[in-house]
Amino acid sequence: MTQAEATSRTGKRVLLAKPRGYCAGVDRAVQTVEEALKLYGAPIYVRKQIVHNKHVVQTLEAQGAIFVEENEEVPEGATVIFSAHGVAPEVYEQARARSLKAIDATCPLVTKVHHEAKRFAAEDYDILLIGHEGHEEVIGTAGEAPAHIQLVDGPDDADKITVRDPAKVVWLSQTTLSVDETLETVARLKQRLPLLQSPPSDDICYATSNRQHVVKEIAPECDVVIVVGSTNSSNSVRLVEVALDAGARAGHLVDFAHEIDDAWLVDARTVGVTSGASVPDDLVQDVLAYLAERGFGDVEEITTANERLTFSLPQELKRDMKAAAAARG
Repeated sequence: MTQAEATSRTGKRVLLAKPRGYCAGVDRAVQTVEEALKLYGAPIYVRKQIVHNKHVVQTLEAQGAIFVEENEEVPEGATVIFSAHGVAPEVYEQARARSLKAIDATCPLVTKVHHEAKRFAAEDYDILLIGHEGHEEVIGTAGEAPAHIQLVDGPDDADKITVRDPAKVVWLSQTTLSVDETLETVARLKQRLPLLQSPPSDDICYATSNRQHVVKEIAPECDVVIVVGSTNSSNSVRLVEVALDAGARAGHLVDFAHEIDDAWLVDARTVGVTSGASVPDDLVQDVLAYLAERGFGDVEEITTANERLTFSLPQELKRDMKAAAAARG
């Protein structure tokens, strides 16, 4: 019996979301660590996880990257890379104080939000930062203008906000939030603050929006949606929530194929598969192979957007790579 015949007999299929996996900012951050290891040699220190993915971190550790929580753990004069999520200005100052060679792998879309925060603070606005308390990106953005920024962690937080001048207030957001929940939070804020201004351009990044949009497309047809991603990855966790809100009967987050519980598949006919923005696609292929072994061999890729954006490597790294290439001759 062919695979197609087996599929038609079992009725089992996979709807594979596209876009999924690596976004331009993650690709740039991972490449930054890889190129730094090649150029400067191991060890290279990385403050926080370069991206929120267990597999990526383990792979880079095997190549000689050492992940630390704070600059104090980095030997004086060593090279340190700041993660894709961005850092507060004080982190740069700490690095200078320890004579560290700092390479900034912050996603340019996060940097954009930092610039917005600085600009509105300079104009003496109250800034309402929509995001998750304790997330590295939120800590970094809030650090740009701590006296002006208040965190709004979801719609219910909107009722607790106080501002100096209701006519001079703006909202910004973490780049990896649920689009729908953010809009709900903004709506709640506007009930209390009708003159609330919006950021000049959308803060939620294109990749987060795109991955949520395609999941909304496939979720109503899915008995279960499997999202490949780590539990500390905000955008991956959001994808499970979006799938459930959009009509999937069940949704689960896994780092690796072996974490799938076969009980999830018992009565399933259609399984949706996607991955967070910090997930390499070979992990998704492992999930597809796992599902195929259990009768889900018919894979239909559902595409709602084609992503072509790329970001160049950090300037300080590119400069050193160019100098090394010139020295080689």
